[in-house]
Amino acid sequence: MAYWQWGKPDSGHVVVCVHGLSRQGRDFDVLAQALCDRAAQGHNRHGAHNGAKGIRVVCPDVVGRGESDWLKDPMGYQLPTYAADMLALLALLHAQSPITSLDWVGTSMGGLIGMALCGQSGLPLPVPVRRLVLNDVGPALQWPAIVRIGNYLGQAGHFSSLQDAADAMWTISSSFGPHTREQWLALSRPMVKPVSEAADSPLRLHYDPAIALPFKQATEASTRQGEAALWQLYDHISAQTLLTRGMSSDLLTSETARAMTERGPRARLVEFEGVGHAPTLIAKDQVAAVADFLLD
Repeated sequence: MAYWQWGKPDSGHVVVCVHGLSRQGRDFDVLAQALCDRAAQGHNRHGAHNGAKGIRVVCPDVVGRGESDWLKDPMGYQLPTYAADMLALLALLHAQSPITSLDWVGTSMGGLIGMALCGQSGLPLPVPVRRLVLNDVGPALQWPAIVRIGNYLGQAGHFSSLQDAADAMWTISSSFGPHTREQWLALSRPMVKPVSEAADSPLRLHYDPAIALPFKQATEASTRQGEAALWQLYDHISAQTLLTRGMSSDLLTSETARAMTERGPRARLVEFEGVGHAPTLIAKDQVAAVADFLLD
């Protein structure tokens, strides 16, 4: 499993940022840089010095995505595998330099992985997760949104240029909210790879198309059955929790978000206007919400 690292490699304060279902770790470039800059300055949002000595931000490519290997058995592309991989990654990071404070930022699927790690006792975490950011995801997942995602997941496509790929991705990702052309191209660049080594090779999406196989086996009934287990995980979370939500999200309803503020860790809720599923944590207000929560 590949991962991208920002900040001080020997800092004891580690923030792990995990992407959504068809995305990859470079999604967090802007957030990671902002966290590192602010931590290096050693001041909180009120201007008081917080004694910070830098931060280590780690953004993995979940297996089957980005620079990570693909699985031989596609049925491994499910939450238990992802959670086990993250435990192995945390053990590696801890061996490299001891983790004294651990935070988690998870967008969509990355948030579900975070819930799995934070909501079970007895897991071999280096230290308990201190603060958890769930970005547009909760225990109740809306079936129409899952159907929408399933309609495009696994179609790796061929594109003649980065701009061609970026335009195609925007047609299925406009719910991410307003982005400048430069911001969208920067988000899109790590999402494609050459099909071959030829100089004029077309591009394809970065992920293993087989990640779609277990996802498409889900039914509305099995999704509902899984909600009870997810709520149980959520209710056992002890980390301070921030829930960020696009106000137009079709995956996380306002009702579920409200319930998440009233039970379990009683998440603090921040919503973003003009955004659906899911906020990319690039806009200044989105970055500030996460940075204030993690570094205040």
